[in-house]
Amino acid sequence: MKLLIIQPSHFMGRSNRKIYRGKKKNLIGLTLPYLASLTPRDWDVELIDQQITDIDFDARVDLVALTVLTANSLPAYEIADKFRARGVRVIMGGPHTFFFHEEVAQHCDAVGIGEGETIWKTMLEDAANGGLKKIYRAEGVHDLVGLPFPRYDLLDLRSYRRFKTFAVQTSRGCPFRCDFCSERFFLGNTYRFRPVSDVIDEIKQSGGKYFFFADSTFAGKKEHTMELMEALAPLGIRWSALWSSNLCRNREFMDLAKRSGLLHVNIGMESIDEATLRGMNKKANKVAYYKEILENLRQRGISYSLNFVFGYDTEDAGIFGSTLDFLRQNKVPVAYFNILTPHIGTPLYERMVAENRLIDVENIGRWPELACFFKPKNCSPQQLEENVKRMYREFYRLSSIFSRLPFPKSLSDVASWVVNFSQRKMIQGDGVVDNFDTY
Repeated sequence: MKLLIIQPSHFMGRSNRKIYRGKKKNLIGLTLPYLASLTPRDWDVELIDQQITDIDFDARVDLVALTVLTANSLPAYEIADKFRARGVRVIMGGPHTFFFHEEVAQHCDAVGIGEGETIWKTMLEDAANGGLKKIYRAEGVHDLVGLPFPRYDLLDLRSYRRFKTFAVQTSRGCPFRCDFCSERFFLGNTYRFRPVSDVIDEIKQSGGKYFFFADSTFAGKKEHTMELMEALAPLGIRWSALWSSNLCRNREFMDLAKRSGLLHVNIGMESIDEATLRGMNKKANKVAYYKEILENLRQRGISYSLNFVFGYDTEDAGIFGSTLDFLRQNKVPVAYFNILTPHIGTPLYERMVAENRLIDVENIGRWPELACFFKPKNCSPQQLEENVKRMYREFYRLSSIFSRLPFPKSLSDVASWVVNFSQRKMIQGDGVVDNFDTY
C-alpha cells in the first residue's frame, strides 16, 4: 500500500492565504523521516515537506498522514479535505491534535493523540484492513530506549542547503513548569532521555556534520547531558540546542559543551524583570546572574541567542527600552522578542479565561504575524504589538548590529552575523513575524 506522509507548511499571514514556500531549508526536520522509520517495510512510503515540495493531489495513494501543529493546522485541513474529496483516507496526528482533536476529526478519518510509537502501527494496520477508528489515544509515554533511526534515505537531501543541519531528539518532556508553556502536556509530565549510545549511533548513521538537538530543554538532567557531551567530543561535529540559563554559570558544564562542539545555544531568558519572572514561574532565571551568564558564553566564544516574552501584568511601559539597553550594553548577538501567548491548557490560559481577557480565541497560534490575543493590563493589544515590532526594528538596525557583533573570526561569529542579517531582512518595513520555519 502507498502511504504519503505530509508536513504542511503555513500561510504567509492572516490576510495572505498563500502557502509559505522556500527553495531550500537548513534544518532537516525529524518528524517525517522518524514516522517513516516507525512504518512497517511492506508500506511504500513517500515523504512530503510542503515548504520545499509540491503536493500531487492526483497521486495514486492509499493513505495520507498529516502531522499537525496549530501553526499549520489550517493548511493541513485544506490538504486533508482535497484528498478526502477523492475518496483517499486521511489520518492526522501531532501536537495540535492533543488539544483540538474534535476540530481535527472533522477533516480526517482518524486522529492520533499522543506519542506515535504506541499507536502509529495500529493505525496503519487498521487502515490496511479497512477498519480505521476515529480516535487513537496513546496510553502513557515511551521510555525512549531503542528508538529506530530516521529514514533519511527517503528524503531528497539536495533540497537542503550545503550546511544542512540534522535534528536529533535526546529527551522528551521538561522538568520546568513555566506559566505560559503547553509543551509538557502533550510531551508528558515526566522528563525522559534516550541512552547516550542510541543518540551517538543515530548521529553517526546520519553522516552529518551539523546537528540541532530538538529537545524542549537539552540539559534537563545535567549529569546525563554531560555524559552525552563527553561522547560527542570525539565525533568532531558542531551542534546547537536550547537550555536553561542557570547552566551557563556552571564552568565545568560550559567547558565541556565547548569542547564537545557546541556552536550555538538558545536560552529562554524571558525577562529582565524579577517580578515578571516570578509570575512566569521561571524559577531557574535570576536577573542578578545575567551578566555572569553572558560573560561565560562570551569568554568561550559560544554563539547564543536569547528569547524574551512581553505582556505580563508586572511590566510597565519602560520594559521595552530597558530590555534593549540591557542587550546593547552586554553586546548580545541575537535576541527574539515574543508577545505573551495564552496557549490552551496552561495556567496563563486559565487565568485569562477566568478574567475574560482573551481575544480571538479560535486563532491563537494560527498565524505567523506577531499578534496579541489577550487584553494587557498596562496598554492596549495594539500598543503591545507595536512595541515588540519596534524592538525588532531597533535591535536589528545596521548601527546596532555593527556595535554588538565582533569581527567574524570564528564559525560561531559567522553564525551570529548570518542570523542578524536574516532577521533584518525579515523585518524590513512592518513584516515582523513569528519564526514558524523551524519545525
